[in-house]
Amino acid sequence: MKVRSSRIVIAVFAVAVFAVAWPLAAGASPVASGHGLKKVHDPGRVTGTIYGHCVYRDRGQLPDPRCTPGSIDPAVSRVTIRSTICKRGWTTTVRPPEAQTERFKYNVAYPAYGTPRSERTELDHLVPLELGGSNDATNLWPEYPPNPNPKDKVENALNHAVCGGRVSLTAAQNAIASDWLTAESKLGLSAAIRPGAR
Repeated sequence: MKVRSSRIVIAVFAVAVFAVAWPLAAGASPVASGHGLKKVHDPGRVTGTIYGHCVYRDRGQLPDPRCTPGSIDPAVSRVTIRSTICKRGWTTTVRPPEAQTERFKYNVAYPAYGTPRSERTELDHLVPLELGGSNDATNLWPEYPPNPNPKDKVENALNHAVCGGRVSLTAAQNAIASDWLTAESKLGLSAAIRPGAR
């Protein structure tokens, strides 16, 4: 009996060590966040993976919060916004190459979300780079957007509100991670977007 319980303890320990070590081995730097969003510093590269089966919400406009809860880059803070998200062209310095995002979309995100390879989606950052979102799997999902994507307008509006001092960075990040369709309304910036609105 002691041998069996020792093996269980060792197995649990090994899983815990793997869960902590895997993101570090992949080149990401995870840090606990005081406001619920995981912090991962991974500029220019996709990190992490998606585990389990994921289910879209609102006809593909919102991700499964268990699979894609959102995550942020700790290099972006209220102290650094002028040299990061409020600086023209900054997102191009942290966006991963298309080859990486396409590989992640088809080999990781599509299988996790049960999306056929033939479907047209946009691999989207739940917390956008414009608000300091990371490139980690916890922040990426294959979104079914109408074209043009109304989420882009929300991302730009929140970026302008943060850079203009009308909304805190943390509030904007949390609102969009929770539900981009209602983020502006939650922050007192405008009315909510109806699901499926074009």
